[in-house]
Amino acid sequence: MQQYVNNNNMFYNIEEDMDLTVNLKKILLSSFKRINIIIPTFLIVLVIFICFTFILPKKYTVSADIYLKNSNSTNLSEFNPYLIENFGGSGGLAEQLGTGTSSALTNELEIIKSPLVLDKVIRENNIKYGKRFGIFPNKKEGEYLSAVAFVGKGKILSFKNKKGTNIITIEYTSKKPELAYNIVSSIITNYIDLHKGLNSEKSKSDKELLEKEYKQAKAQLDERMKTVSGLPSTAIAGSGNISAMSAFSKSAQRAMSNIQGQYVAGEKSQLAVKEDAEKVAQLARKLEWAKLVDEMSDSSKVLILKEPQQLRDFEYSSPKLLINIILGIVFGILASLIAVIYKELTDKKLTYSMLGDDILYKDKDTIINLKSDLLANADKRITFALFENIPDEIQDTLKNFKNITFVKADISNDLIEKAKNSDIVYLISTINKTDSKLYKQIIKMLKKINIKTIKDLLV
Repeated sequence: MQQYVNNNNMFYNIEEDMDLTVNLKKILLSSFKRINIIIPTFLIVLVIFICFTFILPKKYTVSADIYLKNSNSTNLSEFNPYLIENFGGSGGLAEQLGTGTSSALTNELEIIKSPLVLDKVIRENNIKYGKRFGIFPNKKEGEYLSAVAFVGKGKILSFKNKKGTNIITIEYTSKKPELAYNIVSSIITNYIDLHKGLNSEKSKSDKELLEKEYKQAKAQLDERMKTVSGLPSTAIAGSGNISAMSAFSKSAQRAMSNIQGQYVAGEKSQLAVKEDAEKVAQLARKLEWAKLVDEMSDSSKVLILKEPQQLRDFEYSSPKLLINIILGIVFGILASLIAVIYKELTDKKLTYSMLGDDILYKDKDTIINLKSDLLANADKRITFALFENIPDEIQDTLKNFKNITFVKADISNDLIEKAKNSDIVYLISTINKTDSKLYKQIIKMLKKINIKTIKDLLV
């Protein structure tokens, strides 16, 4: 059932637009006929890719895994140098790393890729600009690579975070195994040294600040001790008699008021001394802790889980024989397909791909299929255009039909006149024998005179 869609008063036949026919038999026969092209092309491409395994320069990949610990040399938070950043609070780097916060690991990756680390790596391994593609001059030739250029050189250097962990994988690929090993080792060493330097500077800065505050507080306490005045709290206990006499004597009242004033002054002075003493004690404890941190500052929170290994000559990462075989198979199939298509399109003799969709193939059922087709079209006028001679067994079949006319397939008025007076035109041809150029011209000519039904009969 055909369906039509009205779009702006224009009707489209959906069934005709969506009809896609693939003549599998024609494709298989075309491929079979070109087997002498397919097999050599496939084998040549496959052998070339296999040879690449032994011809192309070997590349070596050295990798290492580092783990970012929650603390330096201890799990006790009171000795963790990173907590000094947020003393008395939460959310420090150690806490972020402990919970696997991606932003903290992102920051660490950026530190590893920063010039602070990579510039030293580049100079230690003498990595400089060379000629472009090893041939063309380069204005920067002989200069050290920048950190940005070093990280951006394809897939030679990579930093990856293993998902859900605090582990970073460092990989470097080079034609020289020694260079790959040295670079990975250098990256780890300089990254750890950078952290140690940051820890040391931070701990020294904190210690200096605490020492300054401690000295100021201690000096203030000493000054306060020198100015302590007033009566101690025990003095008020012995003033009972004076208090009793103050009810009858004005001089006793004045003495009692003086004692109370000195008592209050003494209490205030003692309270100020206690506050200063407590402040000095707290700063002393912090300073002692900061000195501990300073002693630990030469440690690092980086733990090397997998150390870089010095590779041997046969331990290259590419090219791989198995991968090249797979690539050879894939590209061999593609090359064979392209060779077949090219040959089909340029062949001087008739090929299966040049035929239409309505084909009577040359096989054991040719006579039966032809007779059935002719009987179904017995009421129509049929013309047989002969590129080749009709075999005797087919001629015997055609004698029984009176609605058939014969004409030589050629660019002639005879063919045009008989085709115009026909409903169906059969083209009698032979694969790899009939002239392909003439066949295409005849097809083009028949379509120009509006012959809609064109069938191929292979003999």
